[in-house]
Amino acid sequence: MALAPSNHTNSSVSYFILMGIPEMEATHVWIGIPFCSMYIVSLLGNGIILLTVSLDHTLHEPMYYFLCMLAGIDLVMTTSVVPQMLSIFWLNSAEIAFDACFTQMFFIHTVTYVESGVLLAMALDRYVAICHPLRYQAILTRQKVTLIGLAILLRGVLFGTPITWMGKRLPYCGPNVVAHSYCGIMAVLKLACADPQIISEYCVVWFTLTIGTDTAFISVSYAKILRAILRLAEKEARLKAFSTCGSHLCVMLLYYVPEMVSLYLQRFGNGASRWARILLADLYLILPPMLNPVIYSMRTKQVQDAILKIFWVCLDSN
Repeated sequence: MALAPSNHTNSSVSYFILMGIPEMEATHVWIGIPFCSMYIVSLLGNGIILLTVSLDHTLHEPMYYFLCMLAGIDLVMTTSVVPQMLSIFWLNSAEIAFDACFTQMFFIHTVTYVESGVLLAMALDRYVAICHPLRYQAILTRQKVTLIGLAILLRGVLFGTPITWMGKRLPYCGPNVVAHSYCGIMAVLKLACADPQIISEYCVVWFTLTIGTDTAFISVSYAKILRAILRLAEKEARLKAFSTCGSHLCVMLLYYVPEMVSLYLQRFGNGASRWARILLADLYLILPPMLNPVIYSMRTKQVQDAILKIFWVCLDSN
């Protein structure tokens, strides 16, 4: 397949029209209400996590640094898509510029892989903390956590950049209506005048290899963690370890299961209803960022105590 030049000379499309959720246009106004509510909860929840960890020095540990990374990623993820969705649902403003569409695509796909990397890092953090507690501080120093974070970011960029670059270089001759609520790679590629099969297969193969590798390492880590927890003599220690790891597992299931179902449905699920595939893809980008801080604040006592402490300090100061 010969790729077209990166400028717009071979593309008559200068902007795209996002449909929102096809076949549900009549209910867009009502769909926007829960989407907006989830976005507000996500902003507040992840903002509170970032503020709490930054202000409470007892949380300056690798586990909470990774939690901050996750919160920051969730803020970028939701902010890159939800305002655009709400403008479609409430203002009927569905137009997005050509370059803005591919910028959104870059952020969505880069952040997706960064989040998977952070979840893997959090699983490894719990493995070291439970299986090698005496060496925890020596293994996961602040410098190593920083390097891990940079490596995770670099991996995400190394995926997001090529697919955005390849997708943008394809010629788009019209129509310019994207059957989606945001500029996902699969939805936009369907509008290309050239054959996008190579890019589509690249996305699926890269996704399968990367996410498959991450989930395999996470599974091995938690198998070792479970074995170590069951060997603990004290019941209270076992319950504390189960509680912390339980919150991680909930977040991981919430992230990986909808993501896998969404991608494979978009690529291979022609038999599924179009509105159902797109609604699932929308919720996948919004629901986990909203629930992640709720799960951690509910299931992690240290985070609960830190949030309450900051809350009472603010009340006393007033």
